[in-house]
Amino acid sequence: MEEAPPAPAPPPPPAASETAVNQTIYINNLNEKIKLDGIISDGCIENSHFEEFVSCLVDSSSALLNLMLIELKKSLHAVFSQFGKILEVLAFKTLKHKGQAWVVFDEVSSASNALRQMQGFPFYDKPMRIQYAKSKSDVIAKADGTFVPREKRKKSDDRGRKKKDQHDGNQAAAGQNPAYIGAYGAAPPLSQIPFMGARAAPDGPAPPNNILFIQNLPHQTTSVMLQMLFSQCPGFKEVRMIEAKPGIAFVEYENEMQATVAMQGLQGFKITDDHPMLVSYAKK
Repeated sequence: MEEAPPAPAPPPPPAASETAVNQTIYINNLNEKIKLDGIISDGCIENSHFEEFVSCLVDSSSALLNLMLIELKKSLHAVFSQFGKILEVLAFKTLKHKGQAWVVFDEVSSASNALRQMQGFPFYDKPMRIQYAKSKSDVIAKADGTFVPREKRKKSDDRGRKKKDQHDGNQAAAGQNPAYIGAYGAAPPLSQIPFMGARAAPDGPAPPNNILFIQNLPHQTTSVMLQMLFSQCPGFKEVRMIEAKPGIAFVEYENEMQATVAMQGLQGFKITDDHPMLVSYAKK
């Protein structure tokens, strides 16, 4: 008599559908196409978002993407603040984190109510999928004394320094005359080298006029960044940059008085910590 075949093994238990209850909720399936009406009005950034926008400039040349992130976080805060005090809203522009965000509440009960009541809520025409975050947020860990710096941050900083050193080395090696460097010290930045064949400009500052000359800009600066920055002042018309001479730009206003106000307001402004802007009247 043949033995009966062994009974099939039972299926593995299903994975837990929920992470441990905590103060942070994780949201995905977010709509990335955010309208910017809440930030931009007549081409200018509202004052309440200006500093946050400028802080993003050095991280990416895509000013539009940074603005969309600001609006996304602002909208999430507005939607979830009804459930309790929010400590922070996190969203990132990397492809890996596209369509995702984290909202950190002060109380676990607030996070629980938000998860239960906002599950599937149509946020910018897409239903949100919400669950508890898998790990404790940094702001909570710092508050309860369990925060430990992540090793990845150190590695990322090291990679950033290596890229910067390599970039600086490439710039030093590109188009500079070794004899000049040896005789006169370090070569001046490209923004200070006059065009060959151009007449030497007369000494002394240019008289007041409606065009500003901007110097000492970081090389990653774009015309979009400067437009967002200088359009905060009334009378702004346009930004002109010279591709062959990074680090400088011209900004035009409707009249001399408006240009003067902009110069006084943005003189010494730092897009990065080591690049305070030098603003003067352009020579005509």
